[in-house]
Amino acid sequence: MAKGTRKLNSNEVAALVDGLLDMENDSLGGAEDLPVFKFGSDNLSVMGDYHGLRMVNERFCRLARAVFLPFLRMQPRISAFPPEVKTFAEYCDGLENFVSLTTSRMDELRSTQLTMLPPDFVSLLTNAYYGGNIVYLGSNRTEFTATENRLIHLVTDGLLRALEAAWRDLLPLQFTHPLHEDNLQFATFIGGEEKVIACSFIVQLPDADPATLDLIYPLQALKPIAAQLRSRTQSDLVADDLRWRANLEKAVLQVPLTVTGRLAEPDVALSLLTSLRKGQIVPVDLSPRAQLLVAGKPLFDAEPGALHGRAAFSLTRKLQG
Repeated sequence: MAKGTRKLNSNEVAALVDGLLDMENDSLGGAEDLPVFKFGSDNLSVMGDYHGLRMVNERFCRLARAVFLPFLRMQPRISAFPPEVKTFAEYCDGLENFVSLTTSRMDELRSTQLTMLPPDFVSLLTNAYYGGNIVYLGSNRTEFTATENRLIHLVTDGLLRALEAAWRDLLPLQFTHPLHEDNLQFATFIGGEEKVIACSFIVQLPDADPATLDLIYPLQALKPIAAQLRSRTQSDLVADDLRWRANLEKAVLQVPLTVTGRLAEPDVALSLLTSLRKGQIVPVDLSPRAQLLVAGKPLFDAEPGALHGRAAFSLTRKLQG
C-alpha cells in the first residue's frame, strides 16, 4: 500500500454503501418522468445567438426603407424581430393560403430563399402607388391582379437588392431567378418537416396598422457559415456611406482655425526687452516675404498689401508641410 493511505473503518464503509443504495433508488424511481432525447434531433439553437444574422437584418431594415419610397411617397420605419427556428410546416400554419411568395436562388450557398408579402400589404402599396391613400382595402380574393403582380415584382426585386447589400460584409450573396407564387399549397421551397430560420420585419405606416414581411432561409443552407453567424463582428470592409461622408466633410469644414500674418521675427537682446516701456520703438527689418500661419503653422508665403481700403495678404507660394 502506498504511503499516506489508510483503510476505511466499518462505519465509513456502511455510510458509503447506504449512499450508493439511495442514489440507485432515486434513479429508478424517477426514470419514468425523464423525457426521451435523441442527440442531434431537437437542437434548435444550432446556429447560436445569430449575432451575424441580426446585424444583417438591422442593415436590411435601413436599406429596405428606400425600396418603399416610390410607392408610399415616404420612407417607413422598419424594425426586425429576432430570428426564429421552426419547421417550414409550423411557419406555414401561421399563414393564409393566399399570400405573395417569391423564391430566389442563392448559388453561393446552393440553396433558395423565400420572401413573403401579405396580400393586404400588396393592395395597400398598389393603391398608394397610383395616387390613393395609404389604407388597407380589405377584399376577399384568391389571386393578384396583373397590376399587383407587377408591383410585387418591383418590390421584391428592390428587397433582394437591399438584401444583397445587407449580406455583403458577412458573405457576398446574389439572389437570382425569382419565382412568384400566390398559393401557399403550391410553394416549392423545402419539405414541411425541414427547419427554417424565419426573419420577420414590421413596417410602420402612417394612419394605418403596421404591415409585416418575412425572409425565410433553410437552416441547412446557413449551417456552413454558422461560425460567421455566431460572430459579433463581420468584416473589416466598411460600406461607402456617401451621406455620412458629406456630413463629416461639412462638420470638418466648420471647424474654426486661427490665421496669422507674420511680417517679421526680430532678435531683441534680453537687456533691451526688460527695459522696454510704453512709447519706445523697437527697430525691425521687414522680411521680403511675409508668411501666413494657420493654427500656428506656416502655410503660405505672402506679400502684404491692401484691398478695398483694408490690409490684406496676396498669397504667392504654398509651403511644403
